[in-house]
Amino acid sequence: MAEAVGVSGLRVRRGGRVVVDDVSFTAPFGGVLAVLGPNGAGKSSLLKALAGVVPSEGDIRLSGHRARELRAHERARLAAYVPQQSELRSPLAVASVVAQGRYAHHVGRVRAAAADEDAVDRALRLTSTSPLASRPFLALSHGERQRVLLARAIATDARILLLDEPTASLDVGHALRLYALLRRLAADGYCIVVVLHPLAEALDWTDAALLMDRGRIRQQGGTRDVIKAGAVESIYDVRLVPGGALGFRLPVEPEEPRRGALP
Repeated sequence: MAEAVGVSGLRVRRGGRVVVDDVSFTAPFGGVLAVLGPNGAGKSSLLKALAGVVPSEGDIRLSGHRARELRAHERARLAAYVPQQSELRSPLAVASVVAQGRYAHHVGRVRAAAADEDAVDRALRLTSTSPLASRPFLALSHGERQRVLLARAIATDARILLLDEPTASLDVGHALRLYALLRRLAADGYCIVVVLHPLAEALDWTDAALLMDRGRIRQQGGTRDVIKAGAVESIYDVRLVPGGALGFRLPVEPEEPRRGALP
């Protein structure tokens, strides 16, 4: 599979302190990569560096392009970021929030084009937020807001999606549907990089994982190779209990679509 994200020697400093240190990895199109680790491991800072939200040192490649050589709108067309929570405080309607994802395509023109409207409609449908389109964003629950932020990212048409704990405020049903959507997007050729805390969910829904601690990658590879007793127990200071958690699944398992099958 083609490389979507390539990172070499990445370092991020926040408040004079190094929070991501000498991180290197690659992620392909067509897969879901989990970024795991305890609180303070540097997971969110890593994702923000990939998105260009915080400054960083080292080399980042997005779809083969060196990130430092890209203008802001060019980078936004390649990688879209979904934060843990939105800083938006304006009472915009949901459809207008999702349409913000099209701004990177507006360079040199003022008015929205038919392609913008189609992209917004598609993103709303994929995230099941079409019924919320006319509601004020600030009137939504936190979980609903997260789904709208994902819709905004999809509306960019970027093929690299960077999600920071997207299921943290979702009930179990909506969380499963979101994971199923991420799998569908990956099957359609997207690269998904997602920060997760629940290790069981990472095992169920992701292909590969980075296990971080104190700003560094301690283990990386296939998710089932990374989430093993030795590494997990030493980093989290817990004991793994196989089969020790409740399991859930959707009533009807979604079919794995062929590439190009998404609406």
